Amino acid sequence: MRYRVVAVGRMKDAALRAARDGYLKRLRRYARVEELEVKDEARILGAIPDGSRLVALSRSGEAWTSRGLADRTSRWEADGRDVTFAIGGADALPPEVLHRAEVVWSLSAMTLPHELARVVVLEQLYRAYTIRRGEPYHRGA
Repeated sequence: MRYRVVAVGRMKDAALRAARDGYLKRLRRYARVEELEVKDEARILGAIPDGSRLVALSRSGEAWTSRGLADRTSRWEADGRDVTFAIGGADALPPEVLHRAEVVWSLSAMTLPHELARVVVLEQLYRAYTIRRGEPYHRGA
């Protein structure tokens, strides 16, 4: 099973790039994960491999707790299908991506820059694995 983060646009901010790289490095100790940047929202669906579970990020989606994401990662691993997270750019995700998604996840009711959303997704995946393993990173309720 592999995670793929498909995001519109490039990581221009050096601090966010460093944070992303740090969480990718940490997460790769637990799971296979890759990141793919696309030029615009119209190219997102073409970047999703056949058979992959699509999780679209939108503030209109479901709010998850970190422990809830940990439970989902466990079920996803048991299922064995790859999981693709789609993150839109300034114009958000188009309706066809949201309709194709098996689930729509909201990181926040606030609008986040796509670069920051990418960091948050990777951090939360890393946190989910530390929760599952009982490691001390997660101290939340």
